[in-house]
Parts: sequence; structure tokens; C-alpha cells
Amino acid sequence: MKFGRPSGRAPFTLSVLSAGGTGVGIIAKEGLAGTISLARTADQRGYHRFWMSEHHAMGATSVSSPPLMAARLIAETTRIRLGAGGVMLPNHSPLLIAEQFGMLEALAPGRIDLGLGRAPGTDGATAAALRRGADANDGFPQQVLELLGFLGDEFPPGHPYRDVHAVPGPWQAKENRVPAPSTAPEVWVLGSSPYSAQLAGQLGRPYAFALQFGDADIDTALRVYRESFQPSDVLTKPHTLVSVPAAIGDDPAEAKRQAATSAMAMLRMFKNEGYLLLPPDEVEAYQATIQERQILDAYTNRSFHGTAATVADRLEALHERTGVDEVMLVVGGHSPTLDQRGITLIADHYALPHLEAPLAAAAQ
Repeated sequence: MKFGRPSGRAPFTLSVLSAGGTGVGIIAKEGLAGTISLARTADQRGYHRFWMSEHHAMGATSVSSPPLMAARLIAETTRIRLGAGGVMLPNHSPLLIAEQFGMLEALAPGRIDLGLGRAPGTDGATAAALRRGADANDGFPQQVLELLGFLGDEFPPGHPYRDVHAVPGPWQAKENRVPAPSTAPEVWVLGSSPYSAQLAGQLGRPYAFALQFGDADIDTALRVYRESFQPSDVLTKPHTLVSVPAAIGDDPAEAKRQAATSAMAMLRMFKNEGYLLLPPDEVEAYQATIQERQILDAYTNRSFHGTAATVADRLEALHERTGVDEVMLVVGGHSPTLDQRGITLIADHYALPHLEAPLAAAAQ
């Protein structure tokens, strides 16, 4: 695996994650167009990765299939790595995911990431409709091993899938008498707990920690990952990424308003009212109870919001404390315009390069 260098003057590699935000008053086509525009900007400003997360039955996001969106973004970008942060593997057949990401890798060799998570990415009823079983999470480690076996076409003798092959992939190349692919999707284990950290370490894979989820204990998870790490054929030493909720703007008050829209969406989810991104004015006018106000304030303050300089200070403090190799900005408030402006401001702060737009995007 070839990981990114520190981005510009930042002491870490910088990347972006989008959930395909579709706020109240915005149609799906506009939300997806905003994701495309965000990916182009991240590509042109020298960010290392652009990931999308898998969610279902949520009014605030239009990306239910990260690989489908990644296929579109391949034609819209030229340099940035693209992928899922992540694919919720218990929702899918490992063979199907291996085929989909094998196709993406064939379309954009050396640019595809596959982050694997075990959460359903939705509510309980929708999870049941997706997974058809309450014990889907129990088999996550075995599913990851199957997926790796399909991607590398490496099952031991006697394995029931020994003669099952993911196409495109190494087996197809051999059958067609052509060289085997020189690159493969970069597989990450995602999570926000010691469980996922230990699995990533035992498999010798890079680990991405989601700091945007509640009061997740990043220090314990990273310690468990590093202590349990076993060198593998793809990674000789631990490699870590942390994703953080971010709302960056020229006006710190407006950035905080943007962060508050995401906090309100979390409150609505806790109340089983549906994850929606309400307009900032509507969020400000909401008459919250004392308990609701505590939740709203906690999630707003957990977000890295403010000017680029303010957010950068918090990012660097987090990096100094945890020693993470990469930082991924999770953007997705009500305003896609502010999200795009935010990653531009951080790029300027750290002196990331201005790169030429791909021809396909420049022609539009």
C-alpha cells in the first residue's frame, strides 16, 4: 500500500468524507450534484482521498451505494483516491463487493479504497429489510476474510469458495493470458470501538476511526490497534486515520450554524423522527427541552467548526495527542456550498496545491 504524504504544511495527510448531504428543500439530484462538485474541489486542491459513507432510509443523504457513486466520480476526477468509508459489509455478499470494487479498480487502477464497517447504516427495521437476520454482525470477521479471499483469489485448498472467482480480478487475468493487475483496492477496517481496532490489527490492515459518532474512545481504540497489529503482506506497521465532523467557514458564527444542522439531525434520529438536515434558521428557532439542548450543544461542540485557523488548531491538537497518520474531514451540513468553501479554506490554510481540473469536468 502507498499512503499519502503530509498534505501541504499539515503534519498529517488530509482527506474528505461526504454522505451525499441532501438537506430539507433540496432534491436528490442537487444533493448528488453537490457531492460531485465537492469531489472535484477535493481533487483539484490536493486532498488524498474522497470517501462516501453508506446510509439507507435517511432523508438527509442520497448515497445509498458508495461504489455506484465512486464509478461516477472516476470520470470527474484524475488524482484523488476514491472509495467507501464505508461499505457496511453485513448488508452485502462479500463476493458482490469484491466484484464491484474489482470493476472500480479496473476503471481507475491505484485509486480505489474499500473501507469496511459492520454497522447497518440505518434504523432497525431497515436493517432487517437489508440483512434478513438479527445476527448479521456476528459474522463480520468471517465476511472480511471471505472478501479478502475473493479480491486476491486466494482461498486455501478445500475451502468451499476455492473455485469461485471475483471478476474482474487475478483469476480473470490468468484465464485471459494477460498480466495480473499490478494494483488492488486498498482495504481498510472502519469503526469506533476496540472491537474493530483489534480486528484491523490482527489482519494487518489500516484502521480508520470514526470520531463523529458519539463519545467514541479514540485513545483506547488506537492503543488496541497498535498493540494487536500483525504485519501483513500489505502493511508492515500500523497506519491510522481519524474522521472528524467539520464545518469551516469565513464567518465562525455561520460555521457553527452549519454544525448545528447536523446536531439537530442526530437529535431527530435519537427521537425516531428521521435523520433530516433542517435549514439553520429552523434549527435556531427550535424550542428544545433542557435534555435536548444538552444533546444539541454536545454534538455541535463535538464538530470541528469555525474558521480554518480555529479548526486547524483543533486538528493539530488531536494529531499531537493520538499520532494519527491521516485526518478526514466529514462534511455534510445543510449547505453544500459551505462544505465546499470549507475544504477550500483548509486547503489554503495548509498551502495545498492548486491542480488542474480534469478535462471532463472543465468542459462542463
